[in-house]
Amino acid sequence: MQYRTLGRTGVQVSSLALGAMNFGRIGRTTQDEATAVVDAALEGGINLIDTADMYGGGESEEMVGKAIAGRRDDIVLATKAGLPMGDDPNHRGSSRRWLVTELDNSLRRLGVDHVDLYQIHRWDPETSDEETLSALTDLQRAGKIRYFGSSTFPAHRVVQAQWAAREHRLGRYVTEQPSYSILQRGVETHVLPVTEEYGLGVLVWSPLASGWLSGAVRAGREITTSRSAAMPQRFDLSVPSNRARLDAVERLAVLADEAGLTLIQLALGFVTAHPAVTSALVGPRTTDHLNAQVAAADTVLSADVLDAIDAIVAPGTDLAAHEKFDTPPALLDPALRRR
Repeated sequence: MQYRTLGRTGVQVSSLALGAMNFGRIGRTTQDEATAVVDAALEGGINLIDTADMYGGGESEEMVGKAIAGRRDDIVLATKAGLPMGDDPNHRGSSRRWLVTELDNSLRRLGVDHVDLYQIHRWDPETSDEETLSALTDLQRAGKIRYFGSSTFPAHRVVQAQWAAREHRLGRYVTEQPSYSILQRGVETHVLPVTEEYGLGVLVWSPLASGWLSGAVRAGREITTSRSAAMPQRFDLSVPSNRARLDAVERLAVLADEAGLTLIQLALGFVTAHPAVTSALVGPRTTDHLNAQVAAADTVLSADVLDAIDAIVAPGTDLAAHEKFDTPPALLDPALRRR
């Protein structure tokens, strides 16, 4: 396992990190299974665990808390807030009112007195940067969080938040967590250059593209992954973008085989090769899944292999642009672009 500095914090984190979204009802994972995955991750050298309040309605945080009991100091613990936690319109977003309340809820579920990294799960257009950063700065000074970051922010919002922190003399986001894989490379155009400019640590999610790059999705084979069952439209091969993904996967599989690698090793080696990326978050449901992913920890792709990947999916290209989570609201809601 390689270790890298998380932005400019001085904290050393593993190049692969454990994402806990599948713990609980989302991945149909029991506590014993979740604990086994955490045990195996730590044994494999992973020292960063990332979860969120809304994963399973808090169930993931509870499972992570039980799994790490007695070894908290050995783990860089990250969680997130901002996405809805119920129907109440104030139980979401990044207002001071909600963040102060929900952090206490997360700490209780995790069974800890602080988290190392607290992340705003999505940019909240209803709340000013000053409001959010002020609340996060106060929580940091209170010792409840060590650092704070953003997740899936558009590049211009990353920049705006940095300037707001400077203007109002507040703490700043020190990390960004974007979606990034061989099949979804759009962040190379704007987000990753911005994170490099501001010295942010980058924790990328979905490096296996929701299972497309796991080796389980191949031409002529029935798609039976848990993600395809939950979101069948993302794997419907009558959709042109999905067909394009499958065509790319087939070419990537040949490339991986020629390089003596698994498709997982190729996919994880690709994202961790980018100089802006600190860690790639893997989200296994089982220890077998985890072991296949940890096997990629020391994968270093040659320049020839990286060039061949570029020839299959061009730099800065999203094969499924409509699945992006950082699209400006005005591109999704016509009312926001009309007077």
